Amino acid sequence: MNIQRPYRLPNCTLTLEGMASGTDPSSSNEDLQIILNARCQFLGTNQSLEGGRAFLEALAKAVNSYAQGCLSGIPHPTETRGENGEWAELTPLPDQALHRLVWHPPADESSEAIAVDLSTVELFDLVEAVDQFIGDRHTLPDFSLTLEPLSRRHRQPDEPFVQRAIPASLGALGLAVFALVIYWLPIPEIREPEVNPGNTPDLIQPGNGNPTDGPTP
Repeated sequence: MNIQRPYRLPNCTLTLEGMASGTDPSSSNEDLQIILNARCQFLGTNQSLEGGRAFLEALAKAVNSYAQGCLSGIPHPTETRGENGEWAELTPLPDQALHRLVWHPPADESSEAIAVDLSTVELFDLVEAVDQFIGDRHTLPDFSLTLEPLSRRHRQPDEPFVQRAIPASLGALGLAVFALVIYWLPIPEIREPEVNPGNTPDLIQPGNGNPTDGPTP
């Protein structure tokens, strides 16, 4: 039986049409195993891309690879070329703050490549729609994406040791200069407080009118 599965996001809808594996038309959990058409539509710009299973698989691989590169800051190229030469790619357009999604149809078709420019919000919704499709165990159960570590040839070169040592060297040099300045500063002299005789209170002598004084001998 034919079945349709939409994965809707505010700015992107991925709709899959195909044939289910079972024969019970009342069941809503039939496994969609044969893709007849996959349509990716962006609602804000009214642009769309569509194709068969080869298109869907290439789209999922390209989106997954591009998302990993955006999150890690390191380009993570993945081969998405199919058996008939069809493939999908995502490239950044930093000058326009956009992301270009290009679908190259099979080599035996006369149609040309189709490009769609996505905003960052549309790209995020596309990534979420593809994630929902991959996480749906009732849609193409035999399809999965294998996450592989990034090859060394794509790794950014390590910062030279000299450059990494410069901040530490500057810090140590600053500490040494500060210690040297402190060493040569004169030690402050501590003196006993001087007593001014003029400010010393007079002692009370006998016979100065103090009622407690006794008679003068």
